[in-house]
Amino acid sequence: MRKFVLILVTVMAAGLLAGPASLQDLGPQGPSPYDAVEGWLEPFAGAGFTFGGNSGVHVESLNRIFVVQRGETRLPEPVPPGFAGFIGSIGINALTDTDRRTWQNCIYIVDSDGNLVEVWDQWDHLFEGSDGPGPHRIRISPYDPEKRVWVVHETGHQIFVFSNDGSELLATLGEKDVPGNDETHLGGPQDVAFFPDGRVMVADGIINGRVMILDADLNYITEFGGEPGDGRGRFNRPHSLALGPNGRIFVADRDNRRVQVFNETTRSAWYHPNISPIATWPGFDLPLDIIVNQYDVFVTDVSSTGASIVQLDLNGNPKVRAMLPTEGSGMFREMHSFSIDTDGNLYGADNQHGRLQKLVPKADATSEQLIESPFVEEDALP
Repeated sequence: MRKFVLILVTVMAAGLLAGPASLQDLGPQGPSPYDAVEGWLEPFAGAGFTFGGNSGVHVESLNRIFVVQRGETRLPEPVPPGFAGFIGSIGINALTDTDRRTWQNCIYIVDSDGNLVEVWDQWDHLFEGSDGPGPHRIRISPYDPEKRVWVVHETGHQIFVFSNDGSELLATLGEKDVPGNDETHLGGPQDVAFFPDGRVMVADGIINGRVMILDADLNYITEFGGEPGDGRGRFNRPHSLALGPNGRIFVADRDNRRVQVFNETTRSAWYHPNISPIATWPGFDLPLDIIVNQYDVFVTDVSSTGASIVQLDLNGNPKVRAMLPTEGSGMFREMHSFSIDTDGNLYGADNQHGRLQKLVPKADATSEQLIESPFVEEDALP
């Protein structure tokens, strides 16, 4: 296996040579600048079932919002009073109450008005029999003219690449139910992210503490991280990936309770990048997903006080920890994945309460508080 040593750069642009001195206090706590749209998405499960753990969401357009869920959840009989269309409303955890999980309707698509567009139940068989939570993320590269759909299957140690209409399974990474840490196997993969030139990063993941880089044809190039650990440049369950300005790579290092920032330095003629750690941002409780835009980094986090979205600048200086509601119709137990549409609305997937919510900016929210669309290299867009 080809592996490359992490080289710490001595001079970095934008003041990112090191992270802030302390992030134990991730900014002042404040309310979320968004309001949930009550009753936005009507349940579509059959009788006796409701949504499962909604683990991933990706907005392609206002008409196509892709969601991956960990099957559906069987409702108790009789259904207790207070059921509001999602399993968390009656005190059941979609993630941990695995006896209620059934592998159906794992991939679905809705529009921004909450209408069901498609259900890709033809691919449910890929997740059936999973001895664990199953699918984890769903992504589409902004640089891909075909808009292929990537689904990360944590428990099966696989990643699937579908055509945009769901009619074809175009590629499969990893071997079903066979974990490994070589060039062709995965160990509990968590996320993917995309370079403008077609290369793909894979957060791998629950078993392996590495981030892999593949070429545009999905061939292994290199990796960084290595064996799980808590040292600089090492990971303990890398959970989410994002690319930002100036080639920076952001990794939610979940069980180390931090975000790490890397820089891609010069590449050789063989196109093997050197990935250098340049900053460590500690102080998170359980960082789950990341959105990086031109000026800020937003990280969903879960602590004993509830779910939140932490906003930092690109140097890692915290701005605010926006707390999500823990009660009422718009309550969150966690925001496992989030995505933004072109109208500035936020979609949050709750893996434990078992639902997807649409959140709209509050009337008094300022532009500085709101999440902008993720950073892209405009010149590389199709």
